[in-house]
Amino acid sequence: MNSPSNYPSTRVSIIGAGKVGSTLAQRIAEKNLADVVLLDIVEGWPQGIALDLMQARGVERHDRQIVGTNDYTDTANSNIIVIAAGIPRKPGINREDLIKINARIVTEAAKSAIAHSPEAILIVVTNPLDIMTYLAWEATGLPKHRVMGMAGILDSARFQTFIAMELGVSIAEVNATVLGSHGDLMVPVPRYSTVNGIPIAQLMDAGAIDRIVQRTRHGGAEIVGLMKTGSAYFAPASSTCLMVESIVLNQSRLLPCSVYLDGQYGVKDLFLGVPCRLGSQGVEQVVELELSDTEKAAFIESGKVVSQNIDEAKAILKTAR
Repeated sequence: MNSPSNYPSTRVSIIGAGKVGSTLAQRIAEKNLADVVLLDIVEGWPQGIALDLMQARGVERHDRQIVGTNDYTDTANSNIIVIAAGIPRKPGINREDLIKINARIVTEAAKSAIAHSPEAILIVVTNPLDIMTYLAWEATGLPKHRVMGMAGILDSARFQTFIAMELGVSIAEVNATVLGSHGDLMVPVPRYSTVNGIPIAQLMDAGAIDRIVQRTRHGGAEIVGLMKTGSAYFAPASSTCLMVESIVLNQSRLLPCSVYLDGQYGVKDLFLGVPCRLGSQGVEQVVELELSDTEKAAFIESGKVVSQNIDEAKAILKTAR
């Protein structure tokens, strides 16, 4: 795929052309960040989405190439691989079923994609996020700085949204911080969440903060409950696009992502959500915030649950062999 000379010759391959994957392809192309390869196992589906997006180029005024395919060969030489394949959260699907199905899908997708793009950076979006990121890292053997999961940006964006809604202020003035696993045990940190630099504890009472924290923890489940047959995709796609943008443009932005921890925050050999700098080489730095004893205990507890789920997923994969 050839791009005009005034654009960087960057290729992003998205594995999984569902709602998150296809929306992400749109975001990346319309921001002129990269050419996009959209892969799915359903014949004709990614090709149709790609053609639809190509036909929008004249309106959106960009010349990015978008290709749909069912063949991993077409993803060769990608700079970034995004794994968005797998089943989404739905009512009636429990955690064990989600792990069982998606563990196999993610590990095979990651291995197949990296086989054709061995120098790529890998971003995992599939849930359960922290577990899938670990399995993809282990399956591919990539250096830890080139593997990361999208979760912290999404969780922080939800916290940010609920703060702005509670206070009736512009969301542009709100910064929010969420750490830990992507799930019910995530750790929103009000002390590091501000409105125009003012800590939210000075703008609302403890009851309001606790209510917002709980809503953030269940932000994804709330959408699943409302939609009934699917899960969130606009905000997850935007959050992933922000990661892609920081990498492609080498912005070194400080973003909360699920990254490999080797002792930081008292956790070893796990992928969990923490602030990190993302640049052209992947994770440039893991930033360790000072946490209270309560915050650190909550972070470590979320890690313990992720570790247990990883062991469960490994057992499932071993049985499947």
